[in-house]
Amino acid sequence: MGQKVNPIGYRLGFTKTWNAKWFAESKNYRVLLKEDMAIRSTIRGRLRDAAIARIDIERSTNQVTVTIQTAKPGVVIGKGGAKVEELRQALGKATGKAVKVNIFEIRYPELDANLIAENVAQQLERRVSFRKVLKQTVSRSMKAGAKGVRVAVAGRLGGAAMSRREWEREGRAPLHPLPADIEFGRAIAKTTYGTIGVKVWIFKG
Repeated sequence: MGQKVNPIGYRLGFTKTWNAKWFAESKNYRVLLKEDMAIRSTIRGRLRDAAIARIDIERSTNQVTVTIQTAKPGVVIGKGGAKVEELRQALGKATGKAVKVNIFEIRYPELDANLIAENVAQQLERRVSFRKVLKQTVSRSMKAGAKGVRVAVAGRLGGAAMSRREWEREGRAPLHPLPADIEFGRAIAKTTYGTIGVKVWIFKG
């Protein structure tokens, strides 16, 4: 049996950092964790088309700082900053604390594993051939400057009765060495036949 380890969790504190930066005693921990989950689901629910790759949360005594990394900052900000202000107020109501929202633009979405996984999932939902999607995705990322890319899809591919796993790879994707800068992302495609899981590994050097 293969021992599956998340490539980001494996490298935490070594080459990767946490998505949430705060500390809590045991009695408050679950409350704050639940709050973090509510913040993430609110943001993703309101900004479905904004190509959000990562949401970082930092906490001080009475303030929560949320950093949204997105490929489409204009969609997040809205006309004259109206959307981001609405979002800030909604998060403030949900948490009962002062919320500061920062927006960080991702210049190269072809090199972000989460965005690639979301894109593959969306194409599978539109019934594009999975082989074509995998080949195009891998070649696009390699052209953008990745050292290696691996994309895997699993489920009832092409509406087949038996679920299976298919993958496409180009270049190197060494998952064992700790210094290797590996980006990992996953998404779910909800098709009429059932769900298809998408996983993406990108090796940057």
